[in-house]
Amino acid sequence: MKIDAAISPLEIDLLPERDLSTTTAVVFDVLRATSMMVTALANGATEIHPVASVPEALELKTRLPRALLAGERRGVRFDGFDLGNSPLDYRKPDSEAIISLTSNCAAALRACENAGRVLVGSLLNMGALVGHLKEDEPGNLLLVCAGTAREPAVEDLFAAGMVCSNFKQAVMSDAAKIAASVFRRYQEDPMHCLHESRRGRTLMEDNQREDLRWCAHRSLYAVVVEMRDGVVFKI
Repeated sequence: MKIDAAISPLEIDLLPERDLSTTTAVVFDVLRATSMMVTALANGATEIHPVASVPEALELKTRLPRALLAGERRGVRFDGFDLGNSPLDYRKPDSEAIISLTSNCAAALRACENAGRVLVGSLLNMGALVGHLKEDEPGNLLLVCAGTAREPAVEDLFAAGMVCSNFKQAVMSDAAKIAASVFRRYQEDPMHCLHESRRGRTLMEDNQREDLRWCAHRSLYAVVVEMRDGVVFKI
């Protein structure tokens, strides 16, 4: 297996130009989009539609009237939306379909649409994800770290590095080795990693410390999550 990583949004921008047809991509947005998706799908949701803007979300809502609208900015839910982005709100979702507004994660998922497969990862489903990858044995694995704004996010590198730690015989790119080194730095205390991150500090300022604690749980859910044709679902 060959493992590569896209560790910043600037690299993600270039992914549509690459031939990923024989690659399995795994997208991480630990704080909080992929953690929310895993939580929702593990607790009754069946499909999540990632979108990148309010107009896109509202247009999709006209075609999926029963879907919940989910999204927030700086801890404040968008007007007319049903839910924010806290994964804690998705432990008992009120609908099987969710339209999720999340700019970095949506961009990362869409950048991987030409990949052979696109999986969604978080710390919450790490055990199931790694187990699935070991069974599937992709020849090429790309770990995509969605980042925060236009910068890398240490929590996404940590998650990507955790995957790398389970494939010690793989041939790793320098970017994958960077992710692996971040994992080694924080492997005994994931909460410390999330606490030190830029996004983690913002969540604490917004009184959302419980979100950090939730997203730091490792392998809480035995679910494998995939995106196909723009829809995220449990397999």
